[in-house]
Amino acid sequence: METRRRFPPPSCTSPSPASTLRSLPAAPRSSGDRIQASDALPIPIRHTNLLFSLLFVCSIVFLMRRWRDKVRESIPLHAVDLSELVSIISVVASLIYLISFFGIAIVQSIVSSHEDEVDDFLPDSKMTPSPAPSSDLAMPMLAGREDEDIIAAVVAGKTPSYALESAIGDCHRAAEIRREAIRRISGRGLDGLPLEGFDYGSILGQCCEMPVGYVQLPVGIAGPLILDGREHYLPMATTEGCLVASTNRGCKAIAESGGAASVVLRDAMTRAPVVRFLTAARAAELKFFLEEPTNFDNLSVIFNRSSRFARLQDIQCALVGRNLYMRFCCTTGDAMGMNMVSKGVQNVLDYIQNDFPDMDVISLSGNFCSDKKPSAVNWILGRGKSVVCEAVIKEEVVKKVLKTSVSALVEVNTIKNLAGSAIAGALGGFNAHASNIVSAIFIATGQDPAQNVESSHCITMMEAVNDGKDLHISVTMPSIEVGTVGGGTQLASQSACLDLLGVKGACMESPGANARLLATIVAGAVLAGELSLMSALAAGQLVKSHMKYNRSCKDTSKAASN
Repeated sequence: METRRRFPPPSCTSPSPASTLRSLPAAPRSSGDRIQASDALPIPIRHTNLLFSLLFVCSIVFLMRRWRDKVRESIPLHAVDLSELVSIISVVASLIYLISFFGIAIVQSIVSSHEDEVDDFLPDSKMTPSPAPSSDLAMPMLAGREDEDIIAAVVAGKTPSYALESAIGDCHRAAEIRREAIRRISGRGLDGLPLEGFDYGSILGQCCEMPVGYVQLPVGIAGPLILDGREHYLPMATTEGCLVASTNRGCKAIAESGGAASVVLRDAMTRAPVVRFLTAARAAELKFFLEEPTNFDNLSVIFNRSSRFARLQDIQCALVGRNLYMRFCCTTGDAMGMNMVSKGVQNVLDYIQNDFPDMDVISLSGNFCSDKKPSAVNWILGRGKSVVCEAVIKEEVVKKVLKTSVSALVEVNTIKNLAGSAIAGALGGFNAHASNIVSAIFIATGQDPAQNVESSHCITMMEAVNDGKDLHISVTMPSIEVGTVGGGTQLASQSACLDLLGVKGACMESPGANARLLATIVAGAVLAGELSLMSALAAGQLVKSHMKYNRSCKDTSKAASN
């Protein structure tokens, strides 16, 4: 696909002589005028390589012959004469050169190709170079200026707020200056928003732009959750009272009943571009092309080049008029994988453009993915990790810990989670509060909170088993989108929570294992949360519990006095 490069129009402001000198680019160099890495050598690189290669071979041959004669004549090998000493030194010197410097030509080719790439983004040499804006020329000088001067420049619009980090070279100072500028512009302070105690350099260029502080959010621990024979303590970042306590009660009930079990049904992140043709028939040709098994093998090779972890699984197509939606599904290792799959899709689009030059790419994402939106396609086909988690809760535990009965739980689940959600027209919302637990763990572990939308798709099932004495509970979650590398997972606090769960970073032995384990933990936590809340509803304790844990005694006394 053609890439269009746009260059800034010539500036209408006449630059000063000094700024003109700074803004003028160097004269274009031909390929023969470029600085070569081999220029540091006294003779051309090819002659130098040949010289040391011959020296190495000749010295080795000489030494082997001399040592052979010494062995035959029973002369000690350590008795070295001048010629042998010179040969040994020659071998060592030539070997050092061949190991360390023989790749100069390769280095030079990389340097040359880099210069070619830079040249591709520069205007044609015949174009008149336009001077850089005066504000950009002043950027490197901001580091030495007083804070008050920079704040005034930001308020006046002379210095863009988004460029403070690169202009000053100090991320914390940039946040402080931006914060004060916002206060002066808006007339409202940010006194309650903390500034100190955060590493702003850790979010530069990856997590948040133009920071002015950070929000404090408490993290509670529920558990242990016994899942697949292992203990997990669940970090939950939330401001909703009773949520951690309720999940903790569910974990206790599961633990006293022998624990829960989980299965990852599928692992596939998706991206669905939309393309358009002149006719629907032509769009159908591409659909049939993509669905042909032999073509899929070739497309997999093209797609998988984007990353050593990306592996294309299938392509699902949907045709709407002359528009074709292609849903690419692939594994992404321990990363959540949106960027990875997007790069792979771009590679495939570039490839099939050769066979379908009349294809017009409308958008890399056509909402058939579907990302950060409730959708039937995710509910039915899944996205990210599809997980089912189950447990059998003993009758005595239901009565002792959950304060209710098996029959009451089954009845409430059927009438509320199944029938109630059905008449509400719920899409993936056949549960009590899966989103509560998913959001809390997502925020604590550095996941994308917006993906809570599809990650909270869940259906909770409850049945009486073992002659009606025990309770079988399960949660089926088809689209849990999590990762243990990239994004917010690398921040200190979130990384600590991942470490608590034992899924920090990438799994070297089995790529993707940490992300899959995190998905099962999320499902297990949802299982615990569903069990506890449904028990509170069945026992009529919901309001009592929230008044106890969601309202402190101090607040209650104030409310009574008022």
